[in-house]
This record gives sequence, C-alpha cells and structure tokens, in this order.
Amino acid sequence: MKYRCIIFDLDGTILNTLDDLADSTNYALGQFGFSKRTTDEVRRFVGNGIGKLIERAVPENTDENTISEVLECFKKYYGEHCSDKTKPYEGIDKLIQFIKENDGLTAVVSNKADFAVQELCKQYFPGMFDFVVGEREGIRRKPSPDSVFEVIDKLSVKKEEALYVGDSDVDLETAKNAGIDCMAVEWGFRGRKFLIEKGADNIASKPQDIVNFLAEK
Repeated sequence: MKYRCIIFDLDGTILNTLDDLADSTNYALGQFGFSKRTTDEVRRFVGNGIGKLIERAVPENTDENTISEVLECFKKYYGEHCSDKTKPYEGIDKLIQFIKENDGLTAVVSNKADFAVQELCKQYFPGMFDFVVGEREGIRRKPSPDSVFEVIDKLSVKKEEALYVGDSDVDLETAKNAGIDCMAVEWGFRGRKFLIEKGADNIASKPQDIVNFLAEK
C-alpha cells in the first residue's frame, strides 16, 4: 500500500453529519429567539469547530456572552442528538477494511468537539480506528497541524508514510501545514469546484477511488 497511515477528517468525509448539525444549530438558535438557518448555510458554516459554527449562525453583532450561551445549548443538545440522522458515506467501511487488510493504520482528526468524535466513531466504526482526536481545550484546531502531529507520534509513523483525507479547504491547509500528502473528497460539504479553486491536486469522487489510489504501485 502506498501509505502506512491514513488520517481522516470526520464531518463530510467519513460521516454525513450535516442534518444533525443543522437540527442542533437551529434548536439552539430557537431557544434564544433567533431565526433558523438553512441546511446549506450550516454546510458553509462548518469546518472550523463548533465555536465558529455558532458564531457564524447567530445574527450579526450578537454579543459574546450570548454566543457562549447559544454554544452551550448547542453542545448539550448535539450531545444527545448527534446520531439521529447521521450515517457513514457509502463505501467508507470497505475503504477502511482495505486499509486494515493491508496492515495500514487509521486515524481521525476532526474539529468537531472531542466528546462527539469519540462517540460517533465508537458507534459507527467500532474498533476500526487506531487513534481518534477531536477539538479539545488547549489544543489548536485545524488547520493547525498539532493533532496530525499527535497522530503521527502516537502511531509511530513518518510524515511521508501518512496521507490526510478530507473534504474542505481546512483539510487541505492542515495537510500542507503538517507537511503530509492530501486526498480531497468531493462527496462532502464543499464539492469538487470549490476544492479545485482551493488548490486540491488529488480529488476522489467515491471511496473506491481512494482504494485504487492506495493500491497503486
């Protein structure tokens, strides 16, 4: 296999979490009398952590204390409803299985809150990842490479042995900042045209494309 360790983003890459994110965002907004956001708006807001999601979702000029209260409301609701509509993208299980069958290592690095990342990976991919990390206090979130470096160190692999797989410009920047190769996926929250505009060199249309890429000699 071309790489020894494959590091995945979560939202929009291995799991379609958009509907639950939108529902939780709108629940929190509604509790404060704010207007709801469309699913497409929420799609554009995600990628930089739930703090940024809520900051972008609330009305312009909302004060910081209120933003913090909306965020706490979102976190509580999402913690209880993060898997109501979420599901893996078709073919992801076969991709991970291929990696494991070829003695590869797998990891997840996400800007989603760590509690949700751990829960969702445990629920949808039990025992399939060697290391999983989400957003945690005191750790710089993507596009900082800190969590990628944590994975590389934890799994004892070299940078040139790692491939980062994600669906957004944040993922492209994360891989670049970490000094590792990147494979973008077009089935997530951004799309092929956006990824090309952001400089993506390798873009997968379906998980099988990544299998084929990894299997190349």
